[in-house]
Formats: sequence, structure tokens, C-alpha cells
Amino acid sequence: MSALSGLSRRERQIMDILYQRGKASASEVRERMPDPPSYSAVRAMLRILEEKGHLNHQEEGLKYVYTPVVARDKAKRSAVQHLLDTFFNGEPEQIMAALLDVSSTRLTREELDRMSAMIEKARKEGH
Repeated sequence: MSALSGLSRRERQIMDILYQRGKASASEVRERMPDPPSYSAVRAMLRILEEKGHLNHQEEGLKYVYTPVVARDKAKRSAVQHLLDTFFNGEPEQIMAALLDVSSTRLTREELDRMSAMIEKARKEGH
């Protein structure tokens, strides 16, 4: 199970923002939160996330800038694995079918070709 699965809704929002941006100050995080809590509440949540081991901070001038501890690619793999196990019984073809069903009208010919090439590469590598 993903290390982020035990987070509150607000903590998850903060982590999502930090993964999207790479790094951010408390005010930058607050600006991107839906229906944001007070600035001091955001700072408190950032401190809690740091205490839980999810974030690090650096001082940049007069402010702290926060970054996720776990690299985005590793977090992404963990999230996909959790999604696969939780909703698709660990069967990759089911997640691909759901993706194609949801995205079929939005996928371009080039995107479909790239996906096809990824499948072909995995087939050749014996996966």
C-alpha cells in the first residue's frame, strides 16, 4: 500500500501540489489549494508532513521551501500499483481497458501509436 494512503484529504492535496510543482513555499501551496485553510493551518500541515517523513524543507531567503522526500517517479509507481491492486485485481489489462474507455475520444493517433510501441517493447523484452 502507498505510503501516502494514510494521509488526510488536506495532506494529500498538499502532497499533490508539491509533486506537481517539485517544490513550493507555504503561501504557494495555499494559493493552489481548493477552498484553502488559513496560512497558519497550511504551515502546520507542512510541519506535520515533515514530521511524518514525507517532506523536507530548505530556507530560501525568509521562507521555507518544501520538497517531497520520495521522488515523483517512485511515488507514481507506488500510486499506480495501489490503483492496480485496489480497483483492478492486479490485472494490468483491466486498467488499460479502463484507460482506453475513459480516454478513447481524447487520444490522438500519435498517443495511440506511442502506447502501441510501449506494448510492443514490453513484449520484446519478455515482460
